[in-house]
Amino acid sequence: MTAPDDVYTHGHHDSVLRSHRWRTVDNSAAYLIPHLSPTASVLDVGCGPGTISIDLARRLDAGEVLGLDRADDVIESARAAAADAGVHNVTFAVGDVYALSAPDDSFDVVHAHQVLQHLSDPVAALREMRRVCRPGGVVAARDSDYSAMTWYPASPALDRWLELYLTLARANGAEPDAGRRLRSWALDAGFTDVAATASAWCFADSDDRQWWASMWADRVVASSFAEQAIDRGVATTDDLTTLADGWRSWAAEPDAWFAVLHGEIVGRA
Repeated sequence: MTAPDDVYTHGHHDSVLRSHRWRTVDNSAAYLIPHLSPTASVLDVGCGPGTISIDLARRLDAGEVLGLDRADDVIESARAAAADAGVHNVTFAVGDVYALSAPDDSFDVVHAHQVLQHLSDPVAALREMRRVCRPGGVVAARDSDYSAMTWYPASPALDRWLELYLTLARANGAEPDAGRRLRSWALDAGFTDVAATASAWCFADSDDRQWWASMWADRVVASSFAEQAIDRGVATTDDLTTLADGWRSWAAEPDAWFAVLHGEIVGRA
């Protein structure tokens, strides 16, 4: 079967990568920590600039991590980050989650953070992740759930941002409310032992909410999100500028608060 040619709604503008580079095991994969052994071999699918992969590698005394991503330039960035960090038990390569080059039963842990929500066939991806996981190993995934994101105070601009994001992601054949669907997808992929949990990011103090809002304010006018919105005729440049201003106005409120809910699964291979 030919792998789907999926469209990444965010793209790889620096405003997107700023968010990706912030991610660590502690803030984005804490649910996976109990399943790591010192000698584990780990495949990190959709690794982006590699911060989670590198952090996983730091936690393995004699294990190794392979990070995969479809984007060549992001993989080069991940390699540079690992070299700068002096972490030598992590490698990075270009790869496709629908057609992993590894043989069956190759890894103890196969992990994907914020990946399945961008795929047109997440069940096929989970089957392939399961194929390369050793018997007794784990396949782990964590994805946000956009419709479950919540904030205070109310903001018409953020309401419109969410509506627009849901529209664009689904036009790309993806499912932005992936978090609530992870367990269902895993069962459809053939897993019979699936533990499902949830966790959240919260941006509330001044520095955190300013960082989150400025990142999204830049994304809505400069990333692939903006290009797709204009190309599909669902927003104009002025509309997107209004959204960016709305993000900054929301963050300026002293009582502003934003939570991102994530679904998590750990499936036994």
